[in-house]
Formats: sequence, C-alpha cells, structure tokens
Amino acid sequence: HVRGPAIHMNAAWTSTTIGDQATLQRGFDITRRQFIPGCTPVISSGGVIGYHSEAKSGGPGVVLGRKGTLGTVFYVEGEYWPHDTTLWVKDFHGNWPRYVYYFFKTLDAIRLDVGSANPTLNRNHVHPIAAPWAPLREQQAIAHVLGTLDDKIELNRRMNETLEEMARAIFKSWFVDFDPVKAKMDGRKPYGMDDETAALFPDSFEDSEIGRISKGWSVHNLDGIAEFLNGLALQKYPAEGPEALPVVKIAELRNGISPKSGRASTDVPERYVVADGDLLFSWSGSLLAKLWSGGPGALNQHLFKVTSASHPRWFCYQWVLRHLPEFQRIAADKATTMGHIQRRHLAEAKTVSPPGPVLDGLGATIAPLIDRVVHNSLESRTLGSLRDALLPKLISGELDVRELTDLPIETA
Repeated sequence: HVRGPAIHMNAAWTSTTIGDQATLQRGFDITRRQFIPGCTPVISSGGVIGYHSEAKSGGPGVVLGRKGTLGTVFYVEGEYWPHDTTLWVKDFHGNWPRYVYYFFKTLDAIRLDVGSANPTLNRNHVHPIAAPWAPLREQQAIAHVLGTLDDKIELNRRMNETLEEMARAIFKSWFVDFDPVKAKMDGRKPYGMDDETAALFPDSFEDSEIGRISKGWSVHNLDGIAEFLNGLALQKYPAEGPEALPVVKIAELRNGISPKSGRASTDVPERYVVADGDLLFSWSGSLLAKLWSGGPGALNQHLFKVTSASHPRWFCYQWVLRHLPEFQRIAADKATTMGHIQRRHLAEAKTVSPPGPVLDGLGATIAPLIDRVVHNSLESRTLGSLRDALLPKLISGELDVRELTDLPIETA
C-alpha cells in the first residue's frame, strides 16, 4: 500500500485502499469538431468544455483531472462524457458518490504527478493509496454537511447571475434605450414602475453629442464619472511577516484568492488596498469587471480600482459593463500577446447621467440588486472557508460528523 494522509479513524471506519472503494478509468477522447449539439457535458481536467449529444456514463459521477490540470475534481448529477484528460469513477463499489467526490477533493494529486513535460495522474498510482473509509451512513452524513454548504454557494452563484441580469436590463432600459421617457411621450405609464419612480423621468428628449437623450440629462466621458486607479508593480513591496496582503491580479479577479496568490507588504499605500465591494476592472489580458469580495488585498498593475465621488457605485459599475464588450474587442485587435485598452478609450466611452437627485431616486431600484450581489458573494466566501476547514477533518475521521448533525449513525 502507498501511504496516504494521516488516519484518525472512528471505531466503525476501515483502513482500505482507494482502488478497493472507487475504481478509476481513463476518459474518452473527443475533439470539439466531433461535438454534436446536445445536453451532455463534456468534462475535461479544466471543467466543462462543451456539450455533446452522447454520454459515456450516467450520473451521479466523479471526474478527476488526469492531464494538464491536476487536482481538479468534479461532481456530476446527470449523464456526462469524461474527457481523455480525466479519470472518472467507473465503479463506486456501493459507496455514496458525493462522499467519494469529497474524498478525492482531499487527494494531493500534485504529489502523484508522473508526467515529464506535462503533469499527469496515473490511476495505477492512485488505486494503491491507503485511506480511512467511513461506513455508508456516515458517508451520507458527511456528504450532507459538506454538500449543504456547496449547494448554498451554488444557489448564491445562480442568484447573483439573475440579479446581475436584472440590473443590466433595468439599466439599459432607463439609461440607454430611455424606455420610460418614450412611454411618457406617448401618454403611457412606464412599464413595471410605480408613480414615484416614473415621476423622476422627463417626458421629452433633447439633442446631445451622442444623439437624443432624456431632457435635462447630460453626457460625460467614462473617466469623467469615476477615477480609474491603476495598480502598482507590487514586487517593490515584498511581503514581510504573516500580515502580508494577497496580491490581486487578473487571475484573482477571475477566481479569487488562492494559496498560489502572491503576497505584498502592508506598506502598500492605502489607496491601492482593495476592500470588499470595490469595483475592479482589468484593462489588459482578460478584460473583466467585478465587484470584489475576496477580502483585503493589494491592487496589482493591469487592474483599475474604480471609485467616484460624484456617482454611486452601481452607476459606474453598469457603465463599465456597458462598454466592456467594446473594450474587449479593442483589446482583441491588438497585435501584442496581451491585448489591452488605453486611457484614451475611457475618455472616448460616453455615459449619460441624470441630475443628482434623480440619480439618487433611481438608485433605490438598482442599488439593492447590486448590494445583494456583494452580500451573496461575501456569504459564499464564508461558507467556502467553513467547508474547506471541515473537509479534511471529516474525510480523515478526525472530526466525528455526529457533532455536526442530528442524523442517527450506527457505529457498530
């Protein structure tokens, strides 16, 4: 047997090997050109890469990154196609599939890398690893505790998608298409709007440099409604001691802080420190705009922190999102390896703004949506930290799941 993680078994647990509890098999090769449109996810070592009309396995399923990206583990409810870059559980041997998923989340796949140029995970090296193993009822309870946390995180993610879509739709209707003004000009009540909100809109248009806009409103450059503060070259602020700040780069903006994230000194000037709720915008590489929820961090170069003394956060955020596709197109046209936009593009991007009191009144509808997005993201971060703390202790048997649940579990 290969030595596995430290084992702190409860009385009813067994000492076994991974191969005796979950048989792994290499996935199946398929190229994107071979995809036939369908509903079956094709899962590679990096996640879902597309959807195909045929499945190779029914769900629930567990898939591990085998080649390229090691250490990734995916749980699938329905039918799926495990890609050639993965290993998948062909036989659960009567074990609870979601428990098996969480077990593999604790596997140090990097340590098992047998590749030369490219990282590779070999099932023959995984199967002999010794492991503590819970009885079925305890497996179900452990999966229930961890799964409840993951399910809430996923619910928050889907809820945020909906909230973001609602905010963008309302913003476009009011500030781009001017639907309420058009309705009032036609003698109609603006759709889905109470009288107090409708009264904030004028009933006519006026000409501007970008065409007709709501009467009494004004046109500003994007960099005229907010400050776009570029980050620092943080190698000038090397980390010292345990109080170091995680460095927020494009990867962190996309995926959050990780153990691989760099660290910077707390001597970073205050204005370059990122806080929860800050609007961040990467202007090179992968152009993204996001409300940060990863805790205190240091703003790296290639990212803007967007702040405004004259306009609310939700308003600046929506205008950045509105211009983001055009900024991405500009960056994609660059001949360099890392496309980017320049500050002049911020000046060329136009925004339309109502008078301050009107903007405050309209914010009563959109701002709560954005505030809820931030709240949900912060909640998910807390739940994720709790899950990550519980996961190794529950899977190793160090922590008795009966301390966390009222489910009756037989141990004899």
